[in-house]
Amino acid sequence: MIILVKIVLAHLLGDFMLQPDSWVKAKEKVKLRAWQLYIHCFIHFVLVMLLVFDLAFWKWALLLSILHFITDTLKIFLQTNKTKRIYFFADQIFHLAVIVLVWMLYQKESFSIIQDKKYFITLLTFSYALTQPVSVLIKSFISQWSPKKTDNESESLERAGNWIGILERLFVFAFILSGQWEAVGFLLAAKSVFRFGDLKESKDRILTEYVLIGTLLSFGIATIAGIIFVNLKFLL
Repeated sequence: MIILVKIVLAHLLGDFMLQPDSWVKAKEKVKLRAWQLYIHCFIHFVLVMLLVFDLAFWKWALLLSILHFITDTLKIFLQTNKTKRIYFFADQIFHLAVIVLVWMLYQKESFSIIQDKKYFITLLTFSYALTQPVSVLIKSFISQWSPKKTDNESESLERAGNWIGILERLFVFAFILSGQWEAVGFLLAAKSVFRFGDLKESKDRILTEYVLIGTLLSFGIATIAGIIFVNLKFLL
C-alpha cells in the first residue's frame, strides 16, 4: 500500500506543484510541439523513482510516464474552452485509475480482485446504478410534490443537488462494503446539519418534507444496495 501512496504523491507533486501555468498554456497552444509536455512526463518518472527508491521499479515508472503522456495528449487535443473544466476532472480521474491499475499489476497478489470478473462487473453495475439511474428514479418519484423554487434556491449551483445525491449514495455504498456503518450515520447527520439552516430559514413545511423524502430515499436505496451486494458477493 505504501508504494501506491508514494506513486499518488509523485503524481500530485508533478501535476500541481512542479507544473507551472505557463507549461499548461504552452501544451494547450502548440500541443505535441511543446517541449514542456515531454519534460512534464519525465519529471513524473523521476519523482516516482525518487519516492519509491527502488531501481527495480523503473519499468513501472516508465509505464506510468508513458500512460501519463498519452492521457495528457488526448486531453489537449480533445478539450475546448467550454469543456476544459470537464476534461480536467476526467484527466485526473483517469490518471488516478491508471496509477491504481499499475500498482495492482505490480502487486500481483492484489490483482486477484480484477481477475474475478463476476465480482468486478457486479461491483461496477451496482456503483453505476447508484449514480444517474437512481437520481432519475428519485426525481420521478418525488416530482409530484415538487415545491416552488425560492429566491435562495435560484442562487444555488446548477445541478448541485443531483451531484450531492450521487456522491452521498456512493459514499454510503462504499462505507457499507467496508463495514463502516458509523460513517453512514455520520454522513447522514452531517447532511442534516448543513440542510437545517436552509430549511429553518425557508419556514416552508412542504420544502422540508420534500427534502426529507428525497434524502431518506437516497440513503435508503444506497443502504439496501450495499446490504444486497455484501450478501451477494459470497454467491459470485
